[in-house]
Amino acid sequence: MLGRTANGLFWMSRYLERTENTARLIDAGFRMSLTRSVATDEDWDGVLQSAGVREVYGEKSDKVTGADAMDFLLRDKSNPSSVINCMEFGRNNARTVRTALTRESWESINESWLEIKQLLAKRVTHATLPDVIEAIKRRTALMRGTFSGTQLRDELYNFAMLGSFVERADNTARILDVKYYVLLPSLLHVGTSMDNFHWQSILRSVSAHRSYSWVYDGEYKPANIAHFLILNRRMPRSLAFCYETINSNLAHLARDYGGQIAAHDTAARTRNMLLTTSTEAVMEAGLHEFLEEFMLVNDKLASEITDGYRFYT
Repeated sequence: MLGRTANGLFWMSRYLERTENTARLIDAGFRMSLTRSVATDEDWDGVLQSAGVREVYGEKSDKVTGADAMDFLLRDKSNPSSVINCMEFGRNNARTVRTALTRESWESINESWLEIKQLLAKRVTHATLPDVIEAIKRRTALMRGTFSGTQLRDELYNFAMLGSFVERADNTARILDVKYYVLLPSLLHVGTSMDNFHWQSILRSVSAHRSYSWVYDGEYKPANIAHFLILNRRMPRSLAFCYETINSNLAHLARDYGGQIAAHDTAARTRNMLLTTSTEAVMEAGLHEFLEEFMLVNDKLASEITDGYRFYT
């Protein structure tokens, strides 16, 4: 298979996943900002930092406000990770590999792009934000379901899945990092009902609120929630689940191509680390520090996949 086709599928999936992930990150920030007794726009600074776009935002404005941060993350064309840009980039990549997609997959992506483009044609307010976020999540779920239900399980599918789960792992780490940034100025709340509400907001933002209650009987403990989103291999947005899936798809490619690349070693080491570490060890070392290191390794893996499979040849 041509490297350009693998590249198109990989980045199509990354951008489509990022479309939903950015919406979920906004949702996490929005839900937690509502818990403040006194509204403050400074909370959104942490959301921008966790999204990795704080410097880009700073080039446009010296002051962070909730309304401007939301607009920047949703609709700003100068932000490469805004929802509207990610949806367009994903659709453009899908168009370049149109012959590698089923008709149903292409149509769901194209229709979703048209709907989200219309949805974000004007500035979103705090009052309309929840409905907009839900609409974006429904559309991305439709694209993911159509692709999963119609694509042949071959190397094309493997490269697409690698893109999705590399991006999803990055997103889960970033959403957890929002928790760190937003609560950093309010350490007195740690262990209180307010602290627990913030953790519940994190769960809701990754659609894990109900599944968490099934596993932990609805007992909201920060250590349990961190375990669920980092180390639980049955939770589809956890770091451990993402790396189980990444290793599985890399194994299929190793059989197809008759060899391994550097990415196989990096993915295996990360998976083993997630299998052998404990929540206590993560918290003791520092949640923020753990997540920072994980995101660096995850970025390294993406580069190794790109180089190892010669995406640009």
